[in-house]
Amino acid sequence: MHRLKTFRRFCAATGAQPRWEQRVSVIGQSPSAAQILQRFTSVAGEFKSGLPPTKADEKPRLVVLGSGWAGCRLIKDIDTKLYDVVCISPRNHMVFTPLLASTCVGTLEFRSVAEPISQIQPAISRLPGSYFFLANCSGIDFDNHQVLCQTVTEGSETVDPWSFKVSYDKLVIASGAQASTFGIKGANEHATFLREVRHAQEIRRKLLLNLMLSDLPGISEDEKRRLLHCVVVGGGPTGVEFSGELSDFIRRDVHKRYAHVKDYIHVTLVEANEILSSFDDRLRKYAVKQLLKSGVRLVRGVVKEVLSEKIVLTDDSEIPYGLLVWSTGVGPSPFVKGLEIPKSPGGRIGVNEWLQVPSVQDVFAIGDCSGFLEGTGKPVLPALAQVAERQGKYLATLINRIGKEGGGRANTMKDADLGEPFVYKHLGSMATLGRYKALVDLRQNKDAKGISLAGFHSWFIWRTAYLSRVISWRNRFYVAINWFTTMVFGRDISRI
Repeated sequence: MHRLKTFRRFCAATGAQPRWEQRVSVIGQSPSAAQILQRFTSVAGEFKSGLPPTKADEKPRLVVLGSGWAGCRLIKDIDTKLYDVVCISPRNHMVFTPLLASTCVGTLEFRSVAEPISQIQPAISRLPGSYFFLANCSGIDFDNHQVLCQTVTEGSETVDPWSFKVSYDKLVIASGAQASTFGIKGANEHATFLREVRHAQEIRRKLLLNLMLSDLPGISEDEKRRLLHCVVVGGGPTGVEFSGELSDFIRRDVHKRYAHVKDYIHVTLVEANEILSSFDDRLRKYAVKQLLKSGVRLVRGVVKEVLSEKIVLTDDSEIPYGLLVWSTGVGPSPFVKGLEIPKSPGGRIGVNEWLQVPSVQDVFAIGDCSGFLEGTGKPVLPALAQVAERQGKYLATLINRIGKEGGGRANTMKDADLGEPFVYKHLGSMATLGRYKALVDLRQNKDAKGISLAGFHSWFIWRTAYLSRVISWRNRFYVAINWFTTMVFGRDISRI
């Protein structure tokens, strides 16, 4: 019934009338969701207007593309008395990425790191002019202030996707970035990335499947070693944290519950340069020491090719694997590359000091998809959660002020006073190494002086800081309970 109401609301928003409404009285009962979707598709394929431009008696419409750190912080802080908010994203939740690695090995449950959009901004599910659309943005008509979208349909009731348009008064592009493979052959086909909950689910299922397969009769020694060899490519915070979590899982749980194969499972971390290159030298050395102590093998090298069961380095050495996790940074997505607007160094959407896209009207860009134009004299900021969140907070304040001054409508803010430009101040970096050890680096940049800590106290600070940053009290409770049950009973190794 809830899905039926949601679908009616979507039809009302886009202006389409599903045919099943005309047939319910004849059939005598409500149709299934699949029937609704099938009948709607035949109509919606012809309907392309979507949400039309706002009228004079309506609130201006703010359209946000994306549901990551930047977009969700903006949605949370926007004044819904001034704007109708429309969020368009292929996922209906925000992922608390700093804790995502913990879900791969069962330290945390997946729902603990996923925050529904409707919880972040309740107006999206309550107010008549605000919506969340499960869709991908396929293009933007900047001249006509329209976003071109294509629906995301998947699962047992999958139907062909359809297209629709959404008009905007203000547009914020916060679509994020994609994992960077540097064009290495086979990486996209064979590696697993760690950016979404579905990636963590895939890693968990494959890891547990390999554990169980290796315990079956008929598996050769070499095949058993390959299946249980976990290779992580990329020595940044994500790669190091996942390696630490995985080694802790092996030592504390696998050795107890998979005693027959405990001597075969290993973790290898491949990095072209130094691991955790942005951290203090002393902390990097500590991290190397702890990872080696945990049984993680460190290999310095560059991947040349990825095959289905092994990776090949530039020196032609080969590393067989059963699980390959790729964590080598991010780059612009095909959507961002396809936008015909000026780009910043690195191919991101170019913005000015106020996070505006200066070449078009009423468009802003924040998060990993954006970067300062060369003309601003500012460097492109790193693709970090704290950068994205603070950009979202700043831009929400700016757009709220524009709305209060009467500039919320399309093409009405040309002479608006935007106030102080965005300034980013780095708050520090943290990374966990497993086994109750972590790093805390509070320097503003690599060359600055500041506090840097390592060990158990840093691990306690890491957990406390991230627990306080989890958005809702519901998820904070989930995370705290998951940590407690894991400490007392160990990790869950069920493959569901």
